[in-house]
Amino acid sequence: MAKAFPGSAMYTTLYDPDGTHPEFADVELRPGPLDKVRMLRHNHRLALPLLAPAVDAQRVQGDVLLAGSSGWAHGYRGARRTVVYCYAPARWLYQPDRYLGGASGQVPRGLRTRATATALGLLSPSLRAWDERAAGRADRYLVVSTEIQRAVRQVYGIDAEVLSPPPACLPGGPETAIDGVAPGFLLCVARLLPYKNVDVVIEAAGLLGRRLVVVGGGPDRSRLEALAAAKAPGLVTLAGRIDDAQVRWAYRNASVLVAASFEDFGLTPLEAGAFGAPTAALRAGGFLDSVVEGVNGTFFDRPVAADVAGAVESVLGRPWDADVLRSHVDRFGEDRFVERLRDIVAAELGAGSGTTGVLT
Repeated sequence: MAKAFPGSAMYTTLYDPDGTHPEFADVELRPGPLDKVRMLRHNHRLALPLLAPAVDAQRVQGDVLLAGSSGWAHGYRGARRTVVYCYAPARWLYQPDRYLGGASGQVPRGLRTRATATALGLLSPSLRAWDERAAGRADRYLVVSTEIQRAVRQVYGIDAEVLSPPPACLPGGPETAIDGVAPGFLLCVARLLPYKNVDVVIEAAGLLGRRLVVVGGGPDRSRLEALAAAKAPGLVTLAGRIDDAQVRWAYRNASVLVAASFEDFGLTPLEAGAFGAPTAALRAGGFLDSVVEGVNGTFFDRPVAADVAGAVESVLGRPWDADVLRSHVDRFGEDRFVERLRDIVAAELGAGSGTTGVLT
């Protein structure tokens, strides 16, 4: 979004340079007053009771506000027109267990998590009203997928346009091997949280007797390590959070990407496809937008080990055309995304150019 509108200011409540993408250093960032509190910059959930009033108090200067929002940015005001690009309606209001990092009914017991859960219980009625008012002020709503299009219609009664995001990790940069891993492995790229179903992928690897590399960190790591030792001994590498060069190498050298979680948009199959790797994906959520049966992958219907293993075997048992995989990915390219955003902003301006506040 910042590339689409170079020179535009980006407003945000909190900014932790070390905890986010370094490219933001090249953008004119305008953090709010909460950003002065170091503790909040490093743990945004502690700021939960303060974020709605902070957003209300900070005014945007611009003709069109382009708000990249998963719950707060669509509440900013001050611009003549507002375009919301919605990643998902606010999880803390509509999917609180997922927001807190656990599967339904399995919220972790850490002190900070308990405090956040308590705050959510107290604040949800007022925050829900604030959220609905903010959504209703938008002049135009965009969403990342048909899954989120349905959610936005259900929650806000808004019919939004689907504008799928472009893949982020693509060929063209450096590639660095992951120590101790040989090419030809199954690959899973996901945060280590219960609802991501990484445990199911580990069990499937054990059933198949195939090497699995898991890229991503999270609080579920210790449980997954124990599960791997029991169900797939010697077969699983939990690589953790690795740099972009290692992620590119992982995509380049994987035989199959295995995607078993319920996602708002299926980004990883596009990234894998850009490197020539097909996908075995759960037939649900955002994967329905990014995976086409027989073109860049195949589906399994349930997140259970036997179904995952069967889909992986199906993918491995047929040839895949790397050119076809990459052509599919090109449909989601950055140029298409930027062009559509610019067209939408120009339409909101009425014609010509203006200043644009970009939010994340």
